[in-house]
Amino acid sequence: QVQLVESGGGWVQPGGSLRLSCAASGLTVRNYAMGWFRQAPGKEREFVAGISRSGLRTYYSDYVKGRFTISRDNAENTVGLQMNSVIPGDTAVYYCAARGDYSTRYDMASLYNYWGQGTQVTVSS
Repeated sequence: QVQLVESGGGWVQPGGSLRLSCAASGLTVRNYAMGWFRQAPGKEREFVAGISRSGLRTYYSDYVKGRFTISRDNAENTVGLQMNSVIPGDTAVYYCAARGDYSTRYDMASLYNYWGQGTQVTVSS
């Protein structure tokens, strides 16, 4: 049974940092492209960041580019999301996702095969 479990969410002040982690079981992350998405109350789920199987290619939404960094540790079977200079607009539930295809459309949620349950991130003073 495939499971993706996110951790590291919580409350952080504007301008602060937070690191999310996604631990996979039942699948080997090096065989999957990985992504992070988020969903704020009353809004649709949106793409945050994606990373190729090798880790050599990363992709970011314009909203987080330059502030967030996605990474993977294939040996540990985990994917991370370092969030810096956070703003209230980053408040959302953050989801980790895995996909087995080779499309370069990392922003398309429908292409992902597996999803975690999400972790809440709240940015406020």
